[in-house]
Amino acid sequence: MQSHLARHFLRKRLLAAMLAVVSVVPLAAAPLHLPPVTNPVSQEHHVGKPIFFELVTPDLAAAKRFYAGLFGWTFRDIQNDGVQYAEASLNGHPVAGMVHKDLAPGQQRQPVWLSFISVRDVDGVKKIAVQHGAKVLFEPHSIPDRGREAVLSDPQGAVFAVLASSSGDPPDVLAAPGEWIWSSLHTTDADTDAAFYQALFDYEVFDASSEAGAQHLMLASDNYARASANTLPPNRPNALPHWLNYVRVDDVVKSTQALVALGGRVLVAARTDRHGGKVAVVADPSGAPFGMLEWTDADSKEVSK
Repeated sequence: MQSHLARHFLRKRLLAAMLAVVSVVPLAAAPLHLPPVTNPVSQEHHVGKPIFFELVTPDLAAAKRFYAGLFGWTFRDIQNDGVQYAEASLNGHPVAGMVHKDLAPGQQRQPVWLSFISVRDVDGVKKIAVQHGAKVLFEPHSIPDRGREAVLSDPQGAVFAVLASSSGDPPDVLAAPGEWIWSSLHTTDADTDAAFYQALFDYEVFDASSEAGAQHLMLASDNYARASANTLPPNRPNALPHWLNYVRVDDVVKSTQALVALGGRVLVAARTDRHGGKVAVVADPSGAPFGMLEWTDADSKEVSK
């Protein structure tokens, strides 16, 4: 029964991430075991830290070629009776998962990267989230080797997942080039959304705003900056609240050039970030957005109170 449910859970989670709705999907007989978040197993747990990222894409083969060429990721394929899943690694360490999800004829849904944020108690966090105005896109469920998770949308509509990893969380060390280094929430009301996530993850919130009219709130736990909450730019009135995740690179300009050569698109051209390095927002060939960010080894994510 556990294998039936695991297969069922993954299919519904894909729809929650890609369509922000849950639909009924038939059970399948083939067992599904997703790879653990950390390998080897760790005893570390960092509540509020984005610990895993999954791409939902209509072209898994193209995505693998693209991210391998851009970041040097390698892949291990996991297939179960129609579900195609690829575990992405860098230097032997898991960095992401990718799932193939076909688009229906005429459907124009944007592929997405889904962020998984660490929690100890998925069911408890889901309850608090609902009390504070969130919607449950997929109820808490357990997946063999992965842990217990749920997919939610915050009160402004940004979709995210929570995960109690059965293999522990990645350590608080600076991400290497090619690894995820930052997550930012772009929303219509940064103060309200920061308070929502603070209720879920007990974040400390620091106001790091530097531009008139634009809020940039730092979300921290365990004395580490985990993410930020930012107001959507006024020149994008139709933009919906969303999470955007960034990969560390050595040179954003060179990386964007490589990205374009590989079939990706630049959504926001390289500019200097508040830390002094450059940042760009881009999309893979299927349209899934993500960011690329320069970060020196001298820049720490530790915060001082």
